[in-house]
Amino acid sequence: MSDRIYGELAERYDRSSELGPPNADYDRPTILQLAGPVVRQHVLELGCASGHLTQQLVDCGAHVTALDRSEEMVRLARERLGERASIHLADLSTPLTMVADASVDVAVASLVLHYLPDWNPVLAEVRRCLRPGGALVMSIHHPITGWLRSDRSNYHRTELIEEEWDVDGIRVPAEMWRRPVSAVFSPLLAAGFVIDAVEEPVPHDDGREIRDPRMRRVLTTQPVFLYVRAVAAG
Repeated sequence: MSDRIYGELAERYDRSSELGPPNADYDRPTILQLAGPVVRQHVLELGCASGHLTQQLVDCGAHVTALDRSEEMVRLARERLGERASIHLADLSTPLTMVADASVDVAVASLVLHYLPDWNPVLAEVRRCLRPGGALVMSIHHPITGWLRSDRSNYHRTELIEEEWDVDGIRVPAEMWRRPVSAVFSPLLAAGFVIDAVEEPVPHDDGREIRDPRMRRVLTTQPVFLYVRAVAAG
C-alpha cells in the first residue's frame, strides 16, 4: 500500500514532506546533526524519496549518491537536483552495484529501513561501501509506536503493520515492518558496526513554528522516530 504514496501520489508526497513538521522539523535536522560535517565527503543516501534531504546534504558540501526504488521519486529527485547529485533507481534488498567498495564516508537512511523485513542484506552492502571508520546514520519509526500499531500479540516478532497518513490532504494507509528493539541493534552489530549514538529527539523548529497543536504535542511528548549512528569498525 505504501507504493501508492511514492508512486501515484508522488507529487502530493513531495509537497507534504517538504515542510511537514515530522520531516522538516524533526527528521531531516536530526539526520544532518548525526551525520556531522559532510563538506567534501562522499555520502550514500538510501531511500532519497523526492530529494529534500539530498538537497540539504549537497548544500552542505557533500558529494551525494542517492538511491530510491520508486521511479516517480527518482524522477522528482533528479528534477530537484539536476547534476548536483548522482541519483539511481535501486532496490535496497539487492546488491548496490553502482557503489564501489570502501568509497563512502557517510551513509544515511532516513525513514526507509522499516520498509524492509530483513536488514541483513542492505547492512552488509552498506558495510562494504563504507570506508573504515565511516558511519551509517539511520532513522526508523520508533519500536514503541510500532508495537502500539500492532495487535500486541507477540512483541518479539518482526511483522507488517499499517497506519494512516495524511498525504497533502488525502488519507492513505501506509505499511511498514515493526520490530523489537533487539532486532534494531543486533543486525547492526552482526554487520560489523559499533553503535555511536542513539537519539529520541524533540522537534527542531529551525526558525519555524509548528502551528498544529496536535502535531506539536505528538512530536514533543510521544515516541515517534528512533535515530542511530553506527560506525563501521576498522
